[in-house]
Amino acid sequence: MFDSSIPATGAEARLGTAGIAHRHVESAEAVAANLAWWDADADDYHATHGEFLGDADFVWCPEGVRESEAGLLGDVAGTDILEIGCGSAPCARWLTANGARAVGVDLSAGMLRHGVAANRRTGIHPALVQANAERLPLAEASFDAACSAFGAVPFVSSIEAVFAEVHRVLRPGGRWVFAVTHPLRWIFPDDPGPSGLTVTQPYFDRTPYVEVDDAGRATYVEYHRTLGDFVRALHGAGFVITDLLEPEWPAGHTRVWGQWSPLRGKLFPGTAIFCCRRD
Repeated sequence: MFDSSIPATGAEARLGTAGIAHRHVESAEAVAANLAWWDADADDYHATHGEFLGDADFVWCPEGVRESEAGLLGDVAGTDILEIGCGSAPCARWLTANGARAVGVDLSAGMLRHGVAANRRTGIHPALVQANAERLPLAEASFDAACSAFGAVPFVSSIEAVFAEVHRVLRPGGRWVFAVTHPLRWIFPDDPGPSGLTVTQPYFDRTPYVEVDDAGRATYVEYHRTLGDFVRALHGAGFVITDLLEPEWPAGHTRVWGQWSPLRGKLFPGTAIFCCRRD
């Protein structure tokens, strides 16, 4: 969360972020803001988190849940899998290395630039496509599964549009598994320390969190949905929820990632992983 009392650095400084607003944001403004944000933040993001995420590893969340252990996508060998909001695509490379035909899509060319570099570095080459998750440039029924590890879903104005697109490109019976910040976290400040343990925000307030420049233009947008909102949107798009994982903070895990920390993790969930099946 942006603190206007502290001089802006990184992407916030590059984009001229000056404050916070809680207001309605349509799709076009959200796309423009988040495209600019992730392009501006790509280098800093990978400098901070690249080692934890790896070049060809599938880490679902800051708690460290790995697909190699969780198996939420099943046996991926010989399957067509789409990763939505792939960033630099370490998950797509892990899928490729394990026999899948993987395609990663992301809004940000800056993030995909890191993906191309990692493809070359590892010799693992999933297809990478720049695209908006609300309008996927992909054929109907072309994938056996789709996944997203904190990509796209929190940053779009319409999860209904994203889920409809995922349903469209999946084959019947295909899996859709995605990880997002647990909706419960919305009620707390975005702080890994003691101040992040005090409720300050109504859970039922869906007004987006928006960072703005001096002219009031959005420089970053993130949306809140309740658990019920996710359930209704998934059902409306034609998905059956088969599981909902709320990973516990693992013993001995000391990494602080943004608002995630051992202090908060031992008290309430930070991640929700929805496991779904296309009808």
